[in-house]
Amino acid sequence: MESNDAVKEGENNSSQQPVASNSACLANPSPATKFEQFKADSNFLREPLASEIENLNNHFSNDAVQLLKFHGSYQQDNRENRIKGKDRDWQMMLRLRSPGGRIPPSLFIALDDLSKRLGNGTLRATTRQAFQMHGIRKENIREVIGSIIKSMGSTLAACGDINRNVMAPAAPYDRGGYPAARELANEIADLLSPTAAEQTYLDLWVDGNLSYRIKPSKSVKEARKKQHKGRLFSGVKREPIYGSTYMPRKFKCAITVPGDNSVDLLTQDIGLVAFTNKREKLIGCNVYVGGGMGRTHNNEQTFARIAEPLGYVTSEDILELVQAILALQRDYGDRKIRKHARMKYLINDMGINWFKNELKSNYFNGEINELRPEPKPILENYLGWHKQSKRLWFVGIPLNSGRLNADFKDKIRKVIETYQLDIRLTPNQDILLCNIGNHQRQSIKNILYEYQINTTLPENSLFRNALACPALPLCGLAITEAERIAPNVIVRIEKLLRRLKINKSILIRMTGCPNGCARPYMAELGLVGSGVNQYQLWLGGSENLQRLARPYIQRMALENLEKTIEPLCMNWNKYGKKLSFGDYINQVGEQAVEEMLSEGLQEP
Repeated sequence: MESNDAVKEGENNSSQQPVASNSACLANPSPATKFEQFKADSNFLREPLASEIENLNNHFSNDAVQLLKFHGSYQQDNRENRIKGKDRDWQMMLRLRSPGGRIPPSLFIALDDLSKRLGNGTLRATTRQAFQMHGIRKENIREVIGSIIKSMGSTLAACGDINRNVMAPAAPYDRGGYPAARELANEIADLLSPTAAEQTYLDLWVDGNLSYRIKPSKSVKEARKKQHKGRLFSGVKREPIYGSTYMPRKFKCAITVPGDNSVDLLTQDIGLVAFTNKREKLIGCNVYVGGGMGRTHNNEQTFARIAEPLGYVTSEDILELVQAILALQRDYGDRKIRKHARMKYLINDMGINWFKNELKSNYFNGEINELRPEPKPILENYLGWHKQSKRLWFVGIPLNSGRLNADFKDKIRKVIETYQLDIRLTPNQDILLCNIGNHQRQSIKNILYEYQINTTLPENSLFRNALACPALPLCGLAITEAERIAPNVIVRIEKLLRRLKINKSILIRMTGCPNGCARPYMAELGLVGSGVNQYQLWLGGSENLQRLARPYIQRMALENLEKTIEPLCMNWNKYGKKLSFGDYINQVGEQAVEEMLSEGLQEP
């Protein structure tokens, strides 16, 4: 989630000197801001969090909350339970670290038990392929995180100014480059894991039990040695790649295979497209940099941006390149203005050529070549039954905004527990049940049918690819509703399309604020909360997530949704039948779209 820090009008940091850094090799770094100094003084994300975990207060102080994020948790309160003059209904949201969305059966069972006993009874699949738990009380947070670690899970670096959960296609195919993409996601997750902060993490939550430390592969170990050398080195031995102040803001990576854009590749700080040979061995990656969705209303210095191509890098240089990009952003990212701190702003201000030259001159010793050709990407969702390998299957099950409520979760657990199935979470907030043997397939089909669990949706269903963020009542940044009302909004739009005899789908995403957690700015139709039951209307993204949408209405009352977009849909059906909704919006142009929207807003 984006910070609430204000950006001062007229300030910018378009200089070629880093604004702040841990790096000993950089001359004249700017003085640390209050928040940067706070991170540096925390003793690698330890205090005051460690002192507050066991006290009797029912919530953490703001300083402890800032550190808690790095450990995977946000402090929230239920706004609907606020009573003037009384304490808030404090609770914790906890997010897991699960590269590529993999959740082993034992971990899922542990999460289910914890959610029932110490949470609000639900789990939620996020748009970054991780589970979130809600409703955890402060006095229980140590037990919950400790239990997750002991069940071979982790929440380290799931939030905070650090590399977040690394995404990869959820499909467990044993071919087509998918195994290599999954392996690379795991390696990058381990490569960019903090070292000193991991010690703090284990000290706080499992009494310093080092047996739960991340155990990187040989290639990752070799790559991490380079973090102590040259410009990769932060100047802090205990935290060589991050230093004592970590990143200027959050940092996000995703890996995919050519043609599969299930990970929304262009919204990442680093997006990698993995190429393999006939033996499924990684040979190199196309690299994209500088994507990001977060923005702030009425602040033109903040904006959504899609990543730009950097080039193709061979497999032996991939890990070195990834940590080089992170180190460059660590050194040059804006540490004065948090809203201007993401890598997208650095590349936007300085340009991709400057970024590439600085990378090659000072951070990366390998070759960056021209991009390799890629097939046209498709937004895959993997719903339904798929052949995983010669002997195995997987099945995709759609979820409403990723939420697993009690009854549905109990049914899914029975299947997982009975057959010991891995789960993989998709970036589309759905779940895949994996490693189903040929001889088990029919039995599991029968159970899912008995439980009335759908495994697919019609091709033209707007629910297939729709996303919504949690928003109210728990998210502290939410302006209005998203998850709770998204199903009704989608049904309303489906009814409109049926009335107009339109038998095609629209990619819809909805958020309760402008921070972009459900990536609404890539949607064909995005609704972004701008007031109570009011939304910005964004239109024109592409169905394969290759183009940003544009804002057309700043404050649309939700009750006016159908009449606002009806003229647009009618013209799409009449003049753009061969085009997707987003492509039609993009083709007719901004002025024509505004005229059609104005027609819908006119009083009869």
